Amino acid sequence: MMRRIIIRVTGEVQGVGYRSWVYRRATRLGVSGVVRNEPDGSVTVVAEGDEEALRALVEECRRGPGLAKVACVEVSWGEFRGEYRGFEVEYGERELPR
Repeated sequence: MMRRIIIRVTGEVQGVGYRSWVYRRATRLGVSGVVRNEPDGSVTVVAEGDEEALRALVEECRRGPGLAKVACVEVSWGEFRGEYRGFEVEYGERELPR
């Protein structure tokens, strides 16, 4: 079943390669979406794909790369929208879709 997920990760997750690490995991799992740093120091992942692959991505996000210290992972599930055609790292101040 295709689903949409929003993951918010807090802790020491910026400046440690977390976004590029998520990109590699998401690409390997075959999900589409975007990852970005937030002004409050958290990282947000919006991803769409097979529910099993998304659950695996959540588990990957709980671990994080070696230099990260993940404190909390908040997960929100939603309906698949089909708005992404791959996975990308987003830079800048643009608002992510919710």
